[in-house]
Amino acid sequence: MSRVAVLSDIHGNLPALEAVVADAEARGCAHFLNLGDILSGPLWPAETADFLMARDWPTIAGNHERQVLQLAPERMNASDAFTRPMLSLAQLDWMAALPATLTLGGLFLCHGTPRSDIEQFLETVAPEGLRIASDAEVAARLGDRPERLTLCGHSHLPGARQLADGRRVANPGSVGLQAYRDDHPAPYRVENGDPDARYAVINGEQIAFHTVAYDHASAAAKAAREGREDWARALATGKA
Repeated sequence: MSRVAVLSDIHGNLPALEAVVADAEARGCAHFLNLGDILSGPLWPAETADFLMARDWPTIAGNHERQVLQLAPERMNASDAFTRPMLSLAQLDWMAALPATLTLGGLFLCHGTPRSDIEQFLETVAPEGLRIASDAEVAARLGDRPERLTLCGHSHLPGARQLADGRRVANPGSVGLQAYRDDHPAPYRVENGDPDARYAVINGEQIAFHTVAYDHASAAAKAAREGREDWARALATGKA
């Protein structure tokens, strides 16, 4: 397989997605992988779905796909509650058909970890906040997966780890949202520190991480119009 672009956590940010795809194609990427959390957020979920459905990339579901499809409206968070009524039946059917994990050409794709779509792989939520996971924690989450490379998303933090047995885990970072706060299983924040979109490129055994400037001001303005000042700040600054 030639150069492969790995995308995750788009969160309905169509301008960021378009910029990443253009950048990846300019770098010679002929194939794309999508690791989930695709549409949820106060931006352009339906338009993002149309963009991706037309391309039919190998794609897995993230926790937000599951939540949008399965949770009752009164149990949804604000991002999922905004997204669900924006989607057509065809778009919902497309989401419902996405697998939770995927094995592809010697790669294993999961959104969080092989066992959970809401567990960080390369980080650990501790009482004091988010910290880098130990090798032992990463190995426990990887379990007995035999693949040499596992790709994950969810945390929005780009990074890679190679274990003593040679297996690797890599997170491309988030296309669509560079900062957020969460309270599961304890309060923590993620901040990449700038608004640029993030993705990774696999070229043989090499993994390269890239940032891409895009019209983040338009995304921040859209979030503000929808009453989501938290997203507006994150999109404008990369800080929570």
